[in-house]
Amino acid sequence: MIQEHKLRGCTGKARALIGALLLAITQASAGHDLEIHGSNTVGATLAPMLVTGYLEQLTGGSVSTGGTGAPNEKILSVGQDNDRISVLVAAHGSSTGFRALNEGQANIWAASRPAKPAEVEQLSDRADMTSLDSEHVIAIDGLAILVHPSNPIVRLSIENLARIFSGEVRNWSELGGPNREIHLYARDNRSGTWDTFSSLVLGKAYELHESARRYESNDQLSDDVARDPAGIGFSGLASVRDSKLLAISDGNAPALKPNQLTVATEDYPLSRRLFMYTLGNQTTTMASGLIEFALGQKGQDLVADSGFISQNPIAVKPEFDATVPRTFQQLTSNYQRLTVNFRFAEGRTRLDNKALRDLLRVKQYLRRHNRTPDDLMLIGFADAQSHELRAQMISELRALSVSTALRKNGLLDVAYTGYGQYMPVGDTGSPRNGRVEVWIKQ
Repeated sequence: MIQEHKLRGCTGKARALIGALLLAITQASAGHDLEIHGSNTVGATLAPMLVTGYLEQLTGGSVSTGGTGAPNEKILSVGQDNDRISVLVAAHGSSTGFRALNEGQANIWAASRPAKPAEVEQLSDRADMTSLDSEHVIAIDGLAILVHPSNPIVRLSIENLARIFSGEVRNWSELGGPNREIHLYARDNRSGTWDTFSSLVLGKAYELHESARRYESNDQLSDDVARDPAGIGFSGLASVRDSKLLAISDGNAPALKPNQLTVATEDYPLSRRLFMYTLGNQTTTMASGLIEFALGQKGQDLVADSGFISQNPIAVKPEFDATVPRTFQQLTSNYQRLTVNFRFAEGRTRLDNKALRDLLRVKQYLRRHNRTPDDLMLIGFADAQSHELRAQMISELRALSVSTALRKNGLLDVAYTGYGQYMPVGDTGSPRNGRVEVWIKQ
């Protein structure tokens, strides 16, 4: 401890710096009312914004932000002395959040990827991490593929992305760009962003080339790509900053650029969900309150403000290109599309946890905009099947399943139809092809 008599000989500036250091040490060693550990994508900006909004709503007070002395950590607090509420957000990567939750250090695990089977199993004696009580989708993100603004490339396939980042393609001229050696920028191994990229792009067939520069921070990676005409990297959508964003295609599906509609509906091939995980009925009151705030209207408005994609539905009139069949254009000519897709748990017929929340969001949308269930139309889609009729039946059954679920939530007689295996948004076999879109009359 620094003694008072040693402070007397210091200049005013030095005393202020020492005082700030002592405060940081005290805060870092003090217990917090809530601790959120995990993803840098979630923790850098989004989680602090959600915590601030929740604490302001809870107390009516002004929230202050400080540090712990460690990078990528923030303390948000409100009140004074015995009435002070303190929340720690430590953003060191999704895997670190799992360990902190498992060891009892964190109340909430922030993750930019789903919980892995081994993690679910490790926590299974305390909670079912795949249940609605434990798994909370707080935002939708698009994995942004970034290049320098001067790069003439505008779209890439997932296959070519894998070849680039594995080192098989080493020069931009091989892709129709300038004669320039490619420089790789990637997130570090603890990052959920890296896990997502590794899973969706590299898969089991490719490995990241050893020349790639690795980063803990999305923003720093993006800034460095924006300064390097030969660079290519990936980050969360909220960290595009001054870099150029590429459109991405999956197999024979058309290339899509991440935007409000393509990411919110998860049609964009590198879209992903951002999560907060809790231990079911062991979740503390404050952690539960923050989760409910994050999932609600005000929390999702903050999600949009942070640069990610809100789950509050909005109506959009899509711009159809030449790949969209005339019959589909006619079917939807008097409709706009809501920025929500209903999806099913992998390999199952039941709606997944996000879809269960989206049922309520659609109901709230109709109430806010003074619309009725008669204004809605559900369109189901299926992945390619051995027979066209089978695909049509699957797509209609999916749409019927969502219509039935909406009925149970008080929305009666919502119209539905199926569009079979046409208009895929992913390669054959992609679970994203099996979806139910929501359309609303103009």
